[in-house]
Amino acid sequence: MGLNTVFVVVEGIAGFIGHSVALLADAGHNLSDVLSLLLAWGASHLSQKPPSARFTYGLKSSSILAALANAALLWVALGAILIETIRALFTPEAVEAPLMIGVAAAGIAVNGLSAVLFARGSKEDINLRAAFQHLMADALVSAGVVVAGVVVAYTGWRWLDPVTSLVITAMIGLGSWSLLRESVHMGLLAVPEGINEEKVRAYLASQSGVSAVHDLHIWPMSTTETALTAHLVIPAGHPGDAFLHGLAEALEKKFRIGHSTIQVECNAEVCSLHPDGVV
Repeated sequence: MGLNTVFVVVEGIAGFIGHSVALLADAGHNLSDVLSLLLAWGASHLSQKPPSARFTYGLKSSSILAALANAALLWVALGAILIETIRALFTPEAVEAPLMIGVAAAGIAVNGLSAVLFARGSKEDINLRAAFQHLMADALVSAGVVVAGVVVAYTGWRWLDPVTSLVITAMIGLGSWSLLRESVHMGLLAVPEGINEEKVRAYLASQSGVSAVHDLHIWPMSTTETALTAHLVIPAGHPGDAFLHGLAEALEKKFRIGHSTIQVECNAEVCSLHPDGVV
């Protein structure tokens, strides 16, 4: 965050001095990344808080709120950049190409180094994946600004700078759409990406003595943890604690569901949450 904050200030000043909306667009996006990192850091800290009488799951879901906030923040930044880019398209100014090239080249190094720091955890956590993808996109955007700066220096095409900014905005928008969609899904407690509800249901139904499964719910407790509740109909009666403990371990190993709660019933007809259409 410190490294990127310094670069945002330098890039923003250079954008104003050099009359480059491409640099300003990149600086605006880098600023949103800094705020995103701050939100993700805060959510990571809050998610470690122990449960309480009011927050029985602790504050694990704060990471989901951070993912939603980051997605919204990024799209607000894109809107602001787009407005400035459209203005510059109609009134292009002379661009200081050498300054534009130098600052953008520094951006490749800063963003590339920052992205490496998030590479390891980016597969498990949407917040870390968002940070990694944003920083990698920033490095590619900076590379595009360098190319645009070189072309402007040799051709004098003022319009190329705002066009580059427009391309940057479109790339960031397209690249962030999946993160926005997934964070919204998490906020709505959808089954997390990578978990197949039908396979989980089939696995539960295949257990010895189980005749039916209903009231199955799978939802994200945080951006890294998943919970499950289900009613298993076992006509022969409760199979014992060993069965439940073994099933919980299997769900974690096979489906990465670490917090499961199973209710055993002998007759599904007496359950008020049967059939599945009842919530």
